[in-house]
Amino acid sequence: MIRLRELTHRYPDGRIALDRLTLDVAPGERLALLGPNGAGKTTLLLRLCGVYLGAAGQVEIDGLDPAKPGDRRQLPRRVGLVFQNPDDQLFGSTVLDDVAFGPLNLGLNETEATGAALEALESVGLKGAGERSPHRLSGGEKRRAALAGVLAMKPSILLLDEPSMFLDPRGRRELIRILNGWPGTLIVATHDLDLACDVAGRAVILDGGAIHADGAIAAILANEALMDAHGLDVPARHRGVN
Repeated sequence: MIRLRELTHRYPDGRIALDRLTLDVAPGERLALLGPNGAGKTTLLLRLCGVYLGAAGQVEIDGLDPAKPGDRRQLPRRVGLVFQNPDDQLFGSTVLDDVAFGPLNLGLNETEATGAALEALESVGLKGAGERSPHRLSGGEKRRAALAGVLAMKPSILLLDEPSMFLDPRGRRELIRILNGWPGTLIVATHDLDLACDVAGRAVILDGGAIHADGAIAAILANEALMDAHGLDVPARHRGVN
């Protein structure tokens, strides 16, 4: 499903954000990207969905190379990204308009796009919020509306950047329920290690643009020396496991 080979990304100022990453993610796999601020997690997500461009042959997603314009145009049918800040995704005059925008761009007619949007809004607990202004939503509601906008496009791969940000405990529990009920491939970049435990079976520690660990999430999170070396705390549920 996802194949990275020597993936490298350099910012315009010359700084290397990703340094020769090699990684495979199988169809249906659920992966947590962990690491300190500036590790390269967001940059990796943006390369996967073609927002950031790079050399051809470094990324393959379901047979598509985001570096190739023809392939990149097909990516929205396969890959959905929920940004860290939902205001970066919400721009419509109503929530319904916002969530229906993606399906319309995929070629659905207005009736089909509206149906997909209403279904997605209900799935994230925003049934009845379609006529509200996105800018009058709470932080947690904005997060769920942004997620609905991606789910409405029915991607097979879902990328999330700090998805529990702005959520209160009830909203966070609802997010976990939604993600655990979603059947596709999931990659979540997060500092919320308890959420990572609840939604992912595999973890990668990214630091300085390089992969330092890759394996079962329970084993990685219980490794106190490894976690400490990369600025992470062992979650309470994993303390004393090793």
